[in-house]
Amino acid sequence: MQVFVWVWMYLLFVLEAAAVALLWRCTCRFPAAEMFFGRLARHKAAPLTVGLLAMALRLAVLPIEPVPTPTIHDEFSYLLAADTFVHGRLANATHPLWQHFETMQVEHQPTYASMYPPLPGLVLAAGLVLTGIAFAGVWLAIGAMCAAICWALRGWFSPGWAFLGGSLAAVRLGMFSYWADSYWGGALTATGGALVFGALPRLVRNSRPRDAFLGAVGIVMLANTRPYEGLAFTLAVALAAIPRLRRVRFRTILPPALVVLLAAGAWMAYYNWRVYGSPLTLPYTVNRATYAVAGAYVFQAPSPEPHYRHPSLRDFFVGWEVPYFVRSRTPVGYLGTLGLKLSRLWLFFVGPVLTLPLFAVLWTWRSRRTRAFLTMAAVVAAAAALVPWFMPHYAAAATALIWALLIQGMRVLRHWRPAIVRSIPVICVVMVAVRAGMALSPIPFVLTYNMTWATTWSEPLGRERIVERLHSYGGRHLVIVHYQPGHDPLKEYVFNGADIDGSEIVWARDMGAERNQELLRYFRSRKAWLLEAGPQPPELRPYPARNRAGLGSDTK
Repeated sequence: MQVFVWVWMYLLFVLEAAAVALLWRCTCRFPAAEMFFGRLARHKAAPLTVGLLAMALRLAVLPIEPVPTPTIHDEFSYLLAADTFVHGRLANATHPLWQHFETMQVEHQPTYASMYPPLPGLVLAAGLVLTGIAFAGVWLAIGAMCAAICWALRGWFSPGWAFLGGSLAAVRLGMFSYWADSYWGGALTATGGALVFGALPRLVRNSRPRDAFLGAVGIVMLANTRPYEGLAFTLAVALAAIPRLRRVRFRTILPPALVVLLAAGAWMAYYNWRVYGSPLTLPYTVNRATYAVAGAYVFQAPSPEPHYRHPSLRDFFVGWEVPYFVRSRTPVGYLGTLGLKLSRLWLFFVGPVLTLPLFAVLWTWRSRRTRAFLTMAAVVAAAAALVPWFMPHYAAAATALIWALLIQGMRVLRHWRPAIVRSIPVICVVMVAVRAGMALSPIPFVLTYNMTWATTWSEPLGRERIVERLHSYGGRHLVIVHYQPGHDPLKEYVFNGADIDGSEIVWARDMGAERNQELLRYFRSRKAWLLEAGPQPPELRPYPARNRAGLGSDTK
């Protein structure tokens, strides 16, 4: 089965490479379409048009790529944050039986809350408030991202090239990628990065307060989505701006930027105080200090192993994270990690169709614009090289920069072989049709593995089927999850909403027959169930009689 997974994962890229080869000498032209889109690109509302296009495209593929079901730890954590905000709170009080509800990426001390920065949760909460569906927040974020990319590119290139770049982002990132098909995020960080990236050339040319305001908003977005990578990208843009500082009118741009940054800083300090107990305690830090052994950076030594109340938590933080972390600290392992990061970047952002424009950038290295881009890319790459973990959304802050490099390469190709540039959007559209055809095909293509422009990564849980089954019974339920030996720690069932006691279904960890009695007494009005989770599909059955002593904890 694993062989077929890899075959399907790369089939799209083989087909895309074949399309590039076929259209290499294509001489077709589309004068009417080019004239129409040229006029549209020059309109001041072009970025908004690109954003609406991205949202329309995502809606168009809903029949084959429906509203996603959360499966990964991070997704449940973001959804907890959204539910908390919808309840009008920044954090929730710690539950008296919180030890039964401990889980990955979630705080229970000093409050019950997501471990992540607040912006993704706020946007998902907006989707819940506006439509009743958290995914509406993802949909809005995709539109904002593509609009911001188009706006950013207009600061560096002509309107036509910027419109092309934003439209390609809508097709390649806004339809089938996990940024548009999960709750992991990526789009919000990319939006913040695009605002910072697009503000630089505008501030150098005109130093308008509006652009300073937007750039500061971008910095705030980065700080509240991916703080480390956001800081690295902000520093990268600042470094590239140094040769141009003499042209910036600081008296004009500092007041609006400082207002945004100071107001956001005060709110972030208040949020950290309410959620983590101190205005200087940042997201991530409490959770990692409580549970993690692996360090955040490759130069850190592993921390002492903490006491885990649940072996399934140890399986994740020690059994899954530590071997990867330790391997990344060896010379061979570190090189392998760098190779994995590059391959994931290529699979997600580039692919065969955009590889040639990326290499063509090298022919423009003498350009001041290209040197600025490469300076930023070098700083971002250096920051990414210090961490052992990597997913494409870790590089989301640099999305507009990556697209700028691709557009710069296309400008070179236009003078060398114009047909290649014309064929790129055609190939992208054709590949979307191929991807849609694979989803509709009776052949069971595996499209939920790894993270490319056309696939996501998920760990099918069957949790939603359990929820539907319990809903059909009516009433309120308590599900006690017992993890069997060999259980995959990435497949986690114990996640709850902001109001645990008010939830229709409460998920809890098995802590042994004796400790489980406190759960059963506290939730005595609920129907109790036992979920056996292991290598095999999960099995739900009524919880055994209360005096049954044979049930143990989720030990191995």
